[in-house]
Amino acid sequence: MYHPAMPETQNFKNHGRLDLPIHAFVVPVLLVNVIIMTVAAVNHRHHNLPYRIWLVVVAMALLTLAVKSRTNDLKGQDRVIRVEERLRYISLLSPTQLDASAALAIRQIVALRFASDAELPALMARTLTEGLQPKQIKQSIVTWRPDTHRI
Repeated sequence: MYHPAMPETQNFKNHGRLDLPIHAFVVPVLLVNVIIMTVAAVNHRHHNLPYRIWLVVVAMALLTLAVKSRTNDLKGQDRVIRVEERLRYISLLSPTQLDASAALAIRQIVALRFASDAELPALMARTLTEGLQPKQIKQSIVTWRPDTHRI
């Protein structure tokens, strides 16, 4: 779902975000471009084949650039979330729980950030003992702590 201003309270059902220019325009256009260039290269393979192959390569490179730009943004954001959450853990968790939190995968940390301060310690313990996946973590949250700044 696209939430330009996030007017309603954030929760599991509405926390997902789309970057409309990327998801609805750039990637589809570049994907169609790869298909068109490939079809043109195959249909006209007897006419200037090296040029047509080059157009397919460039089309694929542009699509790869768009996808990698988006995934790299998210990886950078995940690193920031990991640092922010580590600081939050220091103030909310016991030393034993803090040590145990080192076993969390980045995707679990990213999901746990939505848990309120009151429910974080118990949910983290559950995540570690039951191996909860991000979707399960988010579905287990009772009091949602919104993150409206996700890229």
